[in-house]
Amino acid sequence: MEIRPLSSISFDEVLASFLQAFENYFVKMPTDKPYYENRWKAAKVDWDASYGMFDQSQLVGFIIHAIDRRNQLLTAFNTGTGVIPAYRGKRIIQSIYTHALKDLAQRGIQRTTLEVITDNHIAVRLYQGVGFEIVKKYICFKGTLPILDIPTPSLRELKKEAIDWDALPNQDKYSWDNQQESIVEGDYRYFQVLHEGEAESFFIIQPAQHYVAQLDLLQEKNQSWDRLFAGIRQISPAMKINNVDNRLTEKIHQLQRMGLEHTVDQYEMELEIEKISSPSSA
Repeated sequence: MEIRPLSSISFDEVLASFLQAFENYFVKMPTDKPYYENRWKAAKVDWDASYGMFDQSQLVGFIIHAIDRRNQLLTAFNTGTGVIPAYRGKRIIQSIYTHALKDLAQRGIQRTTLEVITDNHIAVRLYQGVGFEIVKKYICFKGTLPILDIPTPSLRELKKEAIDWDALPNQDKYSWDNQQESIVEGDYRYFQVLHEGEAESFFIIQPAQHYVAQLDLLQEKNQSWDRLFAGIRQISPAMKINNVDNRLTEKIHQLQRMGLEHTVDQYEMELEIEKISSPSSA
């Protein structure tokens, strides 16, 4: 078997291996090609910096990396790791990481991060063995928003070019796919919820997927959260939101108050490549 960049094969071949690796996963994964084309493009996947283990021509394991500068550091985000069932237990991911960390370091990548479901203990231990450390914990929710007994709030839709990201709270607590740099590359709509003529809260949503990437209050008044969720319901009664930082206790409380189902928890894990003493130690 040998390790090669995923740029050496077609998107369809990568996706076929990805879906095979994620059969019977903790959560049901989408299977449609356009979803992954859009998601990985928005995440800024670099196929030259993504790696596969090949048994002759068959892709049997992989690490898919998005590359971007986030929080002032050039970062490789692992947006998908997997091994097809017949090849598990052969330390394939560890072998790919040994190769990948050397290559990423040569490319000037300073840090690599990933997300993993907290109950996936085998994967957590694997990543810790590679050198990753847990730095954040996220909570995921989904469900149908209730009809609230309040006046229907007014919404203002903005173009993404008009968004003042510096004025939006808690931008440092969003995960890779929900950060500004990924959102502006995706098919999102941005709304402000108005109260007494002023923007009181906001949300960023993909209506077709019922997916909310960001939501928060801009100013807190009586029933501000209710108006925010009522505003979201005007665009999509169903709602899914991934990776709410567990330090945002009020936001979590409000999502629970709306009756949304707590689905899974995830860790964000991080490895600072520049701390690797030499390529041979990777």
